[in-house]
Amino acid sequence: MTPNALPDGRQGGDAPASPWRFIPSLYLAEGLPYILINTVSVILYKRLGVDNGSIAFWTSWLYLPWVIKMFWGPAVDMFSTKRNWILWTQAALAVLLGAAALSLRTPGFFLMSLFFFTIGAFLSATHDIAADGFYMLALDEKGQAFFAGIRSTFYRLSMIFGSGFLVYAAGVLETRTGDVPLSWTLVMAVPCALFVLFTLYHRWALPRPAGDGAAARADAPSASFWEIISSYFRQEKIAPTLAFILLYRLGEAMLVKLASPFLLDSRATGGLGLSTSQVGLVYGTVGVSGLAVGGILGGWLISRYGLRRCIWPMVLALNVPDLFYVWMAWIQPGVWLTCVLVVVEQFGYGVGFSAFTVYLLLRAGESPYRTSHFAISTGIMALGMMLPGFFSGYLQQAVGYRTFFILVCLATVPGFLVIPFIPKESRAPGPAHA
Repeated sequence: MTPNALPDGRQGGDAPASPWRFIPSLYLAEGLPYILINTVSVILYKRLGVDNGSIAFWTSWLYLPWVIKMFWGPAVDMFSTKRNWILWTQAALAVLLGAAALSLRTPGFFLMSLFFFTIGAFLSATHDIAADGFYMLALDEKGQAFFAGIRSTFYRLSMIFGSGFLVYAAGVLETRTGDVPLSWTLVMAVPCALFVLFTLYHRWALPRPAGDGAAARADAPSASFWEIISSYFRQEKIAPTLAFILLYRLGEAMLVKLASPFLLDSRATGGLGLSTSQVGLVYGTVGVSGLAVGGILGGWLISRYGLRRCIWPMVLALNVPDLFYVWMAWIQPGVWLTCVLVVVEQFGYGVGFSAFTVYLLLRAGESPYRTSHFAISTGIMALGMMLPGFFSGYLQQAVGYRTFFILVCLATVPGFLVIPFIPKESRAPGPAHA
């Protein structure tokens, strides 16, 4: 926080700007395009008749901007202010989401919407950089700690809104109109309108921190971009750390692209035959709620007992529930039992992901370039989610859902094997957004 900043987020000489005025809406805006582009797009394309292999392969490319965002992150610092970057990217996202919505009723909807989603992904990743940087400028350390859990909560709420409410609404419209492309066009128009409102609201609500501008950059110590990158790869035990980042969620990375298609596919083809609205309820609402609760519990457990004592129970919580999908593929249960199993699986994922996030924070916290190193780690994390998606859809089509989910469970084994080789600090950081 800058010397002129007050603990509640005000700047000296400015009108009061309570963080409550902008933190919830800022992190709703951060989470919504991510969930639309990487999760809702899978359901959308499935309902529009695209095959599983094409869905998994092409939507996996949409992770790429989050993988490589560290390469243009310095531009957000070098040019203009983070406040302006937030406003510009939100306005551009409104345009891109609107264009994607309109493209769904055209003959070439798949390629056209993928193009708009790809540009939207780069904008969303840039918005993430600006929003997280703005958060650190607009609040002091005490405020950052206090609002860390709040911003994470609103990020999760945006996920529930996107993969839950919007998908459920699309299902209702499909039933009432009988027109799937029209239903999804109307639904995708909602986030377009929301980003118009976000842009207008944040132009008024966002404060102007004294540290957000050219004057602050002129006084800031600088380091070579390549020095920051190379210092990351010179860290102690970097090889097992990289293996951990890439392999810890290997099974989940294969599963996540096919979970919604599995729920939607007919029972005759090995799926569970749920409607679009039921998937919005089961996976996008109740499931994401379980994910959020698991994340909160996981963070609390690590803060109380430390990462060293928690990591093995948490890796089990992350991976063992994948067996539920094997069982569901064989038994093909009804909607309510499916809901229970998905919630438990997502809860375990939330608990297990806490250990993963805390480990990345601890490793970054040891570096003088902690922000950049954390960005590199999260980029490699996104790469670990992107690469398995390229082949998972085609693999499922080749072997069927039953065998595919068995292979998902086997893919969790490498994540277990690398854990003994990574440094496991016993301390835990304060709350953090993941």
